[in-house]
Amino acid sequence: MQPGGVGPATQRAPVWFDARNDIAILRSDAVRALPPLAENVSAPAGTSGAVIGYPENGPLDVQPARLGPTITALTQDAYGRGPIRRKITTLRGLVRSGNSGGPVVDGAGRVLTTVFASSVSSGAHTGYGVPDTVVHDALAAVRGPVSTGPCTR
Repeated sequence: MQPGGVGPATQRAPVWFDARNDIAILRSDAVRALPPLAENVSAPAGTSGAVIGYPENGPLDVQPARLGPTITALTQDAYGRGPIRRKITTLRGLVRSGNSGGPVVDGAGRVLTTVFASSVSSGAHTGYGVPDTVVHDALAAVRGPVSTGPCTR
């Protein structure tokens, strides 16, 4: 069984994919009974939160974080193509491999940003997230099964 109770018999299907912003939204029959996390669209820089995830294929982990500014940066898309210009939210906190796709939430459990990367600088506790406004727009655009192209693992 995988983290979050998603086992091999679970039906999962991508219903939104955006390579530019590195967002994949999956529909899963395993989580229908769970309430969705609330959004905190446009939370200001300095908002306290927590990075929640299963880093390094380990157990559920929660680390303190602080939201930084949302900036326009030159970066790559989900396939490593670029440079492209896109909005990203910076954050201070311990972000590790496996946190990607997980939320940073505030004290009320509202999503501040969705983690997609950490700093490559040794010892830096800096992460990067997809701004909640971008995720909000993606959720509003979900229509049905979509292809993720070569991004299927």
